[in-house]
Amino acid sequence: MRIAIKVGTSTLAHSTGHLNIRHVEDLCKVISDLKNAGNEIILVSSGAIGMGVGKLSLGKRPEDMPTKQAAAAVGQCELMYTYDKLFSEYNHTVAQLLITSPDISENTRSERGENFRNTVLRLLELGALPIINENDTVATEEISVGDNDTLSALVARSCDAELLVLLSDIDGLYTADPHTNPDARLLPEVSAITPEIIAMAGGKGSDLGTGGMATKIRAAQICTESGIDMIITNGANPYVLYDIAEGKSVGTRFIKQGEKQI
Repeated sequence: MRIAIKVGTSTLAHSTGHLNIRHVEDLCKVISDLKNAGNEIILVSSGAIGMGVGKLSLGKRPEDMPTKQAAAAVGQCELMYTYDKLFSEYNHTVAQLLITSPDISENTRSERGENFRNTVLRLLELGALPIINENDTVATEEISVGDNDTLSALVARSCDAELLVLLSDIDGLYTADPHTNPDARLLPEVSAITPEIIAMAGGKGSDLGTGGMATKIRAAQICTESGIDMIITNGANPYVLYDIAEGKSVGTRFIKQGEKQI
């Protein structure tokens, strides 16, 4: 199976911005094992700015654009060094792809988009693990929106993935905010993204990240309309990826609506 996995900042880093060693080591171990089993994995990774915050000892996510981009430049080095080191221990080769909005448009298939798609597909053929992130050092739109969820959905669509998994800091989509409402129920499956489902989403995620449930629902719309299932689950335990690969019920699964539309 070809699986796109998006990992959020909250999974990769502690609230201090420093690397969450246990989570990252477990994530790389499980992904390596899934690749060994014959699956093709595309990793969309947040975390450059968050890890730059820790590396530069900034204390919190910066508010001005130059400092955000400086943090991204520092953090991206740290992020890829970590991935390269850990995946190499399991004999897997990683490839870094930093993209901006024109490289992978939501509505059109551009020449740059074709080049991106061809590169990723060739990397998969060669057995490499593509690791994709927004090029935060030169792009400003996505830093402001904080929307690697949508980015991962566009990547999944572009690269013919069968499934997108969003590893987040929440177990899935709830009927209400589980942090404030004790009666909130986890929805194991969503067969259609209705206005009621959209209304359940709201608020941003962790302090170091900028995503939230609203961006995840938008990602689900892109995926399901393109014939791709999507799962939201908690990244605190990367071993759930085994259950997902085996078809077990984990988190919230959004069911594809039709055939792939590329």
